[in-house]
Amino acid sequence: MRHDLNLTEDRPTFVTHLECSYTGERYEADRLHNLSKAGKPLLVRYDLEGVGKALTKEKLASRPADLWRYRELLPVRETGDIVSLGEVVTPILPLPRMAESLGVTGEILVKDEGRLPTGSFKARGLVMAVSMAKALGVSHMAMPTNGNAGAALSAYCSRAGIKTTIFCPEDTPPVNVSEIDIQGSDVYRVNGLIDDCGKLVGQGKETVGWFDVSTLKEPYRIEGKKTMGLELAEQLGWEVPDVIFYPTGGGTGLIGMWKAFQELEDIGFIGSKRPRMVAVQAAGCAPMVKAFETGEEHAPRWEDAHTIASGIRVPQAVGDFLILRAVRESGGFAIAVEDGAIEEALADVARTEGFLLCPEGAATYAAYRQALADGRVAKTDRAVLFNCATGLKYPLPPVSRTLDRHAAIDFTRFA
Repeated sequence: MRHDLNLTEDRPTFVTHLECSYTGERYEADRLHNLSKAGKPLLVRYDLEGVGKALTKEKLASRPADLWRYRELLPVRETGDIVSLGEVVTPILPLPRMAESLGVTGEILVKDEGRLPTGSFKARGLVMAVSMAKALGVSHMAMPTNGNAGAALSAYCSRAGIKTTIFCPEDTPPVNVSEIDIQGSDVYRVNGLIDDCGKLVGQGKETVGWFDVSTLKEPYRIEGKKTMGLELAEQLGWEVPDVIFYPTGGGTGLIGMWKAFQELEDIGFIGSKRPRMVAVQAAGCAPMVKAFETGEEHAPRWEDAHTIASGIRVPQAVGDFLILRAVRESGGFAIAVEDGAIEEALADVARTEGFLLCPEGAATYAAYRQALADGRVAKTDRAVLFNCATGLKYPLPPVSRTLDRHAAIDFTRFA
């Protein structure tokens, strides 16, 4: 199947303006923006009444199974500006044996984002950001990354002919750094964490003039990430699950899905039911959990951040209030899991279901199991966990077993 077939169809435009997520101030569309004057993320707004008239569920069902099927709810106006590497609709896979072992009568479902280009859900946000950057004439983009976002930016910018400079913490997995480099970016390891890298991007913007595509510091990564919510609702027959467990660092996807569900209701595709949104963090870096539990609107920087799940090692998020707002409005919660529980979850799911989660995805299963035990999730709930990247991009345990084919072999030991 050609994934670009739908791009040849007429593409109506429904973007009306951008809006400060904190003050509501309006900003002109089709111009280059980073944060609002208030220093907060900008959100893309649409003529949803027009979308509702132009798009039907039947029309949507006839389109190729890719991210661009939702074009009426996306910001790219001209098909020629789309920079695609084949963004397929990702599958939802049940974990029946894990459910049975936990006595669950509802469902444990995993949306496997590892099937996307560059092997992670970062492709969703960056394909949109880069496509819009191309449309708006950007020639050089820069970002901080823990790995997967940098890989996606590097790939899409190379595809678009845009120069990229990327900074990552010095302990970023080598596979990520090599991936970023070979796909055309100038990548540098930095002796600090991702927010330290972000400061370098901001400083360079003032002198080099590159465009800062840091998490939530431009409007369009949210629009790409919200397609997770659009896909999820469509795949579940235009129903939403009872609860969503989402690995939360910068939180773009959680914010984007919450936006998607409201837009789907506004165009008449779903009702008012919402899933409880659960922000999953590591115990070694849990600023959202602390802010949620103390009733704060903003989350102070988490000092000495550490976890094996590097993708959610984000000490401070510019969209903290948006994450907390979505969690609270949905009746959800924020939860932290220990690294040991993440490792155990990764191994259990791999050995029981044959599904190799990434550490951040494993954190969602560890959090689900923890929430099930303490009663915050019911055994009858339909729960969706997000596996944000292929587990093959992360270090795996070494295997030392060998067999000498020339020696006598006791085959009974394999029984």
